[in-house]
Amino acid sequence: MHTSDRTGTVPGSESAKLTVPNDMSYLPIVQTCVRAVAGKFGFEGDCLGQLELGVEEAVSNVIEHAFEAGERSSFDVICQRVPMGIKIVIKDKGLPFDPCRLPEYRPAATLDEVASSGMGVYLMRQLMDSVSFHNLGPEGKETHLVKYLPGRSVADEGRAPDEPAQARREPEVIKEKLNYSVRRMEPAEAIEISRCAYKSHGYTFFDEHIYYPDRIVELNRFGKMISAVAVTEGGVFMGHAALVYPYDGAEIAELTFVFVNVEYRGQGCMNRLCEFLFTLPLERKLSGVYAYAVANHVMTQKVMARYGFHDCGILLATSPETWHFKGISDDRSQRISVVLSYKYLEPPKPRTIYAPAEHAAMIERLYRILGAEHRCEVPLPDLVDLEPEQSVIDAEIYASENCGEIHVVRCGSDVVKEVRRTLRDLCLKHVAMITLLVSLDNPVTAAMTPEFQKMGFFFAGILPCHKVGDALILQYLNNVPFDYGKVLTHTDVAKELLEYIRRHDPNVA
Repeated sequence: MHTSDRTGTVPGSESAKLTVPNDMSYLPIVQTCVRAVAGKFGFEGDCLGQLELGVEEAVSNVIEHAFEAGERSSFDVICQRVPMGIKIVIKDKGLPFDPCRLPEYRPAATLDEVASSGMGVYLMRQLMDSVSFHNLGPEGKETHLVKYLPGRSVADEGRAPDEPAQARREPEVIKEKLNYSVRRMEPAEAIEISRCAYKSHGYTFFDEHIYYPDRIVELNRFGKMISAVAVTEGGVFMGHAALVYPYDGAEIAELTFVFVNVEYRGQGCMNRLCEFLFTLPLERKLSGVYAYAVANHVMTQKVMARYGFHDCGILLATSPETWHFKGISDDRSQRISVVLSYKYLEPPKPRTIYAPAEHAAMIERLYRILGAEHRCEVPLPDLVDLEPEQSVIDAEIYASENCGEIHVVRCGSDVVKEVRRTLRDLCLKHVAMITLLVSLDNPVTAAMTPEFQKMGFFFAGILPCHKVGDALILQYLNNVPFDYGKVLTHTDVAKELLEYIRRHDPNVA
């Protein structure tokens, strides 16, 4: 199992690798190397000291705990540039490590109460923007430390809307039709994108990068994000939409960060922004685009249908009920659900998909709707051999939305135990909604679906071309009260899918 951060490295970006013995006397050399690379990436002053201290804790942890007493070995320290920051990867092939078993360190009220257990990881988390631990089975394990360059978020800007909501006046919607253009974002417009995100959703959006103009610029510069903006003839910012690649090497992108300032609603901005992105020549291969449309209103669902997206899943209770869409009337009496839709940009070659027997008919139907002529085969559990090697599982938590994802990247003989343990860890962290993604290209994971359903997971949909392969999505509600009658769907497929999910939900009496 490994718990991952959301910051992928940039293909072709700068990096430096240092291989050192597992000897504490080499620690100053590691720190000097990290400091020099970080300085080259733009870090200075206190940030360099924080990086050194964070690396000291991480490297000391590896040297002291990853190897047997007296064992002579080595490990790698890799410094990689990421948009507006640095990722430090400490990779070793020592003893496996389970971050779920780390004691939760709480600062003591007095010196007499100080306990060191868990303090190193606590300190790393205080010094870094992201800390994650990755068990890679036979490939060993990695510790990832991510730190961003000091940057101004929209909250730091002089015009940031931080006064009480009742003190602000909502702008009036402009009713006359305006002439405007849609094009790629210019760096100076990044601050307007951040402000637009705040105006639409406050600080509730799950990906905090959108609130940092410098990060938006860097994500676009490195090709991880493709931003389009709508601007008036006078150059006034109206709205934004983006394609974001979800992980390194991805051949699919998410249509996201779609925001239109309230006064320009009704001008057709969303339609034109999407049309621009779908027809824009891209430098890297893109097989398909997916999008999540909220289900407390149907406006975005209608746009997705208009542009050839087809519904292929519904994820329940993914966002807090306090998420508000300014200028749109919605029901905020329960957590918000989303409709997942997908659009192939190039026809997929027909192949065999391995589906769990219970959902084979629905999965095959969803593929037909998407335009894929895949053959659906139900693997017989008795004929499926589990690999003896360890499973590789990613677990991600989106704190602002209090939801999480579990990705079965590699399915080994311990997969049921590892998924159960990861689920328990997320539930103990009070994560409200959890999705599980398993590969439909692998007969093993399809055959294991009944075991996952015994844990409380139930059908959510499919997503082609995911990093686990074509993904079957299951979902789990962690003691979340839910009323299916409050979910608003636009297409007939979504209505059918919602009823199918309700029938398979073990929480429904």
